[in-house]
Amino acid sequence: EIMPVKITITCYLSLGCGSEDVLRENIAQALAFEMVEANANFFRLDDDKAQALNLSGSPSIFIAGEELQPQKGGGFT
Repeated sequence: EIMPVKITITCYLSLGCGSEDVLRENIAQALAFEMVEANANFFRLDDDKAQALNLSGSPSIFIAGEELQPQKGGGFT
């Protein structure tokens, strides 16, 4: 029997970002569609913490530690 792979998804959002509910729903739908198990973590950060982590936007989404979104453009707002 093949063991399912469980991935980690980490999402960083600015304090004022209004996309968290939609983001959670989109991730849940994608995981269900692909039949993938994941630990999804969501963090709200102020600008100083975002800058310290060198985040390039809000939301910033990492899968298995690799940035998926955004692609190095804009700012953390």
